[in-house]
Amino acid sequence: MPKNTTSQSWVATLIELVEVFFTSFRQSKRGRTWHQHVVPYKNAWAVRREGNKRITSKHRLQLTAINKAKRLARKYKADVIIHREDGTIRDRINYE
Repeated sequence: MPKNTTSQSWVATLIELVEVFFTSFRQSKRGRTWHQHVVPYKNAWAVRREGNKRITSKHRLQLTAINKAKRLARKYKADVIIHREDGTIRDRINYE
């Protein structure tokens, strides 16, 4: 019994969709992260997600910014990277 070309094309389309899904899933896994940076910001401190230009939150004290970054990092199983006033990295805390 000959196979129907319509069913063959449907199966080929389904296979292609599954391949696209898994390829995009793998790429998103190594794409952006949820690492939180505590950085100096206009005579204060800010929490900024790695790769973002905008800040997540602004705080008068570095300790307050660190606590906020820790809450976010725990939630998303990420790291907190704490910077000094000159921008160099002081500490890194891992929550993965």
